[in-house]
Amino acid sequence: MRIAVLSPVAWRTPPRHYGPWEQIASNITEGLVERGFDVTLFATADSLTNAKLESIVEKGYEETKPVDAKVYECLHISNLMEKAHAFDIIHNNFDFLPLTYSRLIKTPIVTTIHGFSSPLIIPVFKKYNDTGYYVSISNSDRSPELNYIATIYNGLKTADFTFNDRPNDYLLYFGRIHHDKGCAEAITIAKACKRKLIIAGLIQDTKYFEEKVKPYIDDEQICYVGNADAAKRNELLGSAYALLHPINFNEPFGLSVAEAMLCGTPVIAFNKGSMPELIKHNITGFLVNNINEAVEAVGLVNTIKRFDCHEWANQNFSCDKMVNDYVEVYKKIIQANQ
Repeated sequence: MRIAVLSPVAWRTPPRHYGPWEQIASNITEGLVERGFDVTLFATADSLTNAKLESIVEKGYEETKPVDAKVYECLHISNLMEKAHAFDIIHNNFDFLPLTYSRLIKTPIVTTIHGFSSPLIIPVFKKYNDTGYYVSISNSDRSPELNYIATIYNGLKTADFTFNDRPNDYLLYFGRIHHDKGCAEAITIAKACKRKLIIAGLIQDTKYFEEKVKPYIDDEQICYVGNADAAKRNELLGSAYALLHPINFNEPFGLSVAEAMLCGTPVIAFNKGSMPELIKHNITGFLVNNINEAVEAVGLVNTIKRFDCHEWANQNFSCDKMVNDYVEVYKKIIQANQ
């Protein structure tokens, strides 16, 4: 089976810091290579992979500004589509744009929908319902207007995360600094609990950071440590007493939630989107509805067994499981197209 994996080109694959779609594209690619498949990764030229690497864009457009992102995207997608005949299947991790080529080539395309940036993009997916093969990353993130071949949870390289049964006493916010992810709410929760909060993540909304986050940073109770690399991520997640995830949107997955649990760290999350699928309430963390309930949950964290968090994440959100599930989808699609 000759497989092409199409990754975004906003960041390197895998990303140096932020870049969840690129990270999953990398995990899929490397997992397939380990299983002996003939895999070509279409990504930026500075990407790191054991697969064959095809690139026409030197570096991610978020890392080489100012550039025109649409130009990079068009060059990148067309590079794969012009070589589509060389593959048995294309795994699209690039949202809806590659679908516009799908009726112009013979190679089937499976598209992992990593979330809907807006309901306005659904008509493109809907147009290709009859020829596309859609995978959702959680059952909560499915559109009733689309046909899906499977739900496959994002998978982590479990070896990159260390189980820690002796954490420190700080709370952790880990994610992009944006209203959607609830950084301000995490600060409110920590202050109400009188606990230290460490904030790590990319500042995606500068105005939000300046108005809602920065005024509370005192480097004692509220600390901002920037955008963590892989080693720092493992250390921060594993040593945290609990991860605060007070999201303000219906998050389609939430990598940091699975990563924290893999390290043994319980998660306190607002009960939105995919959170009920990721978190076993009262066993690997707590699903809460507001700040007051989150504060109460912090007081119950000592009732959670950290090994239960680790085992749950290891069984459900590993790279091995994800790749195995995708291989079954590939086989099903190829058989249907013979």
